[in-house]
Amino acid sequence: MAQVTVRINGYTYTIGCQDGEEEHLQAMAAEVDRRIESIKAAAGPTNEARMLAMASLLLADDLYEARKSQKMAQTGPIVASMPDPKLGRRLGKLAKRAEEIAAGLEHS
Repeated sequence: MAQVTVRINGYTYTIGCQDGEEEHLQAMAAEVDRRIESIKAAAGPTNEARMLAMASLLLADDLYEARKSQKMAQTGPIVASMPDPKLGRRLGKLAKRAEEIAAGLEHS
């Protein structure tokens, strides 16, 4: 098992990965760091836990949209054109929960 040292938001982390996946892991860490930098540019610096939670939500949103697009491509435009009426509430609850987690980590 390989170990890679990555840098995210100025902090270094040593993370294990399968042999041969080192470059991929470094690219993923660079993407997380890029997201954190964009959060800092938009909202100003905040604590580490909050920035990581926000970056995670942005990445999860990208993943959700990619899966949705993939599903649209597989099922066709009829299913894809039907919006999920609960999506707004779900995303609101997710954002609220992320804020609660970040606030809890701030107080720890």
